[in-house]
Amino acid sequence: MTSRTGRNIEPTAALWSERADLAEAAILSRHLRKLWALPGTQLGVVGWPATKRERAFAFWHYWWQAHLLDCAVDAANRAPTPARQRRLWSIAHAMRLRNIAGWTNNYYDDMAWLTIALERAERTQGVAEVRGALLNLEKTLLEGFEPEFGAVPWRRGSDFFNTPANGPIGIAMARLGRYSRAQELADFLDAQLRDKETGLIFDGVHLPSGEVERPVYSYCQGVVLGLETELAVHTGEARHAERAVRLVEAVEEHLSARGIVTGDGGGDGGLFNGILIRYLALAALMLPGDEPARMTARRKAAALVRASATAAWEHRLDVEGEPLFGADWRQPARLPGIAGAGGFEGGSVSASRNPERDLSVQLSGWMLMEAAHTVTAAGL
Repeated sequence: MTSRTGRNIEPTAALWSERADLAEAAILSRHLRKLWALPGTQLGVVGWPATKRERAFAFWHYWWQAHLLDCAVDAANRAPTPARQRRLWSIAHAMRLRNIAGWTNNYYDDMAWLTIALERAERTQGVAEVRGALLNLEKTLLEGFEPEFGAVPWRRGSDFFNTPANGPIGIAMARLGRYSRAQELADFLDAQLRDKETGLIFDGVHLPSGEVERPVYSYCQGVVLGLETELAVHTGEARHAERAVRLVEAVEEHLSARGIVTGDGGGDGGLFNGILIRYLALAALMLPGDEPARMTARRKAAALVRASATAAWEHRLDVEGEPLFGADWRQPARLPGIAGAGGFEGGSVSASRNPERDLSVQLSGWMLMEAAHTVTAAGL
């Protein structure tokens, strides 16, 4: 923000809360619908404007809904209301019904994201109805661990052991008190998938062949940062804090420009930067220690969150008084049309022709506003 005198004014926590309210309202009005008109259910339509099949939840994307639930927890924690509290179970219940076969599926990364969201809903908002789901998911994630490799595959029966599965599984294990298992996963990721040159984390490795898939995705950095921060807090072991510090520095150097997290994309990729931001905020708030390197890392993480949120807000579109965020927070958002909906490619969801129509992109914008409020309210 700039004042009339031309001076830059840092947004206050109250202003970020207002912006988070607007981001939430945009999701609620454009995307949230009852599942098949069933009472007590709410699920996110994956595109806006939506196709007929999207409105009928022929497509629903399990892991996007888990992040919808996680964002709903953010809002309930920031400003509790009865409607926000009720919404948590209505989303979780709708996911269970739409998944048909139960809470689980064949993808360990999907199940890890839902575990994280449900655990937060129970712990921070007292949503007791999720207890059975959490026990089911925890058991399934534990059974997926392969001791021979020290990690969990991407999906059942796969030889691909990737960061997007093992990072969130590790976070879930840490929050469920299974610190030894979380440490095994953190050590696997550091040993197998850290790029020794940049300090960033690669996508995954095929085992036992050892062939590494080397793409660098922003959300891989986020989940490893979140895992190492949780372990630094709960175990006190120095290696976890040191890894978190190193990763914040690598993200700042390689995945940001002018302090703003870079990259764009819709489909599954629409969630990548939002996930990085969520765990940068976590590190800013929770990374323990008064050593200069750790204090600097916390400041850097908070600064990345604030600068990215400011850029995304400045480049948003206002549509009927509600924000529409761009896929690249450094560029003006574009108004989407119904044409060019995304599809499935190799087990992943591809971007719509205009990625702003994707629920994933708008969820990242909401995450960003909530994260900016969190770090600003903490005085960071």
